[in-house]
Amino acid sequence: MNADKSLPSFFAVTQDFPRKVVEDVEAVIANTFRDTQSLEKIEKGQQVAIAVGSRGINQLSRIVLAVVNEIKNLGAVPVIVPAMGSHGGATAEGQRAVLEGFGITESAMGCSIVASMDTILLGHTPEGLPIYFDRVASASDHIVVVNRIKPHTRLVGRYESGLIKMMMIGLGKHQGASTYHQFFPDYDYCLDHLVDSVVDLLLESMPITCGLAVLEDAFENTAHIEAIPAKKIVEREPELLNQAKALLPKLPFDQIDLLIVDQIGKEISGTGMDTNLIGRKSNDKAAAENEFPKVRYIYVRSLTEKTAGNAAGIGIAEYCHQRVVDSLDREKPTVNCITSAHPSAGAVPLTFASDLEAIHAVISQVAEARKGDVKWIWIRDTLHVDQVLASDFFYEEALQRSDLQVIGVPKPLDFDELGDLRNPW
Repeated sequence: MNADKSLPSFFAVTQDFPRKVVEDVEAVIANTFRDTQSLEKIEKGQQVAIAVGSRGINQLSRIVLAVVNEIKNLGAVPVIVPAMGSHGGATAEGQRAVLEGFGITESAMGCSIVASMDTILLGHTPEGLPIYFDRVASASDHIVVVNRIKPHTRLVGRYESGLIKMMMIGLGKHQGASTYHQFFPDYDYCLDHLVDSVVDLLLESMPITCGLAVLEDAFENTAHIEAIPAKKIVEREPELLNQAKALLPKLPFDQIDLLIVDQIGKEISGTGMDTNLIGRKSNDKAAAENEFPKVRYIYVRSLTEKTAGNAAGIGIAEYCHQRVVDSLDREKPTVNCITSAHPSAGAVPLTFASDLEAIHAVISQVAEARKGDVKWIWIRDTLHVDQVLASDFFYEEALQRSDLQVIGVPKPLDFDELGDLRNPW
């Protein structure tokens, strides 16, 4: 297809982020358990529930297997329990399937996986919030919580996505997750207001022994692994969250007219695309006053295969390709978005049969005098932004910046015979 001269040309630009890699995962896990004495109370023959969530974590199966083996070395009996709230379609079978998608199976882990949506009621907070907890984990002698600590796509404060959230919401299963999300709007989506009363109750009534915190760098490398005894999690997690924020990737420019996103999915982010990176954590459609980058429009081209039709988060975009709708499993995002009290995240954007139609719709809204200098960025997904494509408006600025490396010169967008963009990656 011939180049369309009404559209901007694009060039590739790479950006570097701090790299920090844990090479010997098993040794680090063994050492951190030993150094912190996190497993010292576990006795031979006792059952230890290992809580594992649905967040995409690099080397998750390897990390979980190392935990399983450490528990076996103590002569105890490990049992893996899904700790993912309403994910996996809010069914036991669906949550087991999520773990299997990460390579966490009974044969691979060498232990049982007990998936259940059954909960027990532990009590109520002073605010009247009922606290539910996974029945299988509650009946174990010990619980080890494994999760990555990172900024959440909606929660703010000292505790976002991490061990605390998994203890409260992940192990609360669908019933607990729904209840917490009903309360969040009243607390401005800040877990801090609930942590003291809820975590105190959890630690007093449930056999939570420790957490294993994982941090990742901007390239999804395992950057840090740390065992934390249960009573120290509240104090330590905010410090690790700050470290996680410093490792986050970011887009190379702060003012963007259109962000083209090749794919979104639950393994990429809870909202399909990381709202921290696209500047839409506070509002689906616009950045808050002190939030960056400021992206005017977002166009999503497809869903990942692993998300299995779960398009939760698609409502953050203004435009999408027809293939997104064609691969959509409406039940999954409906359950997620209702449970999380975020129904707008499941709304289907304006839909187009081809990339060319969508892009022409966007450019048609630009004044004629500005069509030659629109600020457009094209990324694979919000996990991979070390290399992006940028419209020629950014070319001169990119050449002057020491933190960016420009590859080649601006070239016209390349469409196939159906009007879809050819893969540039």
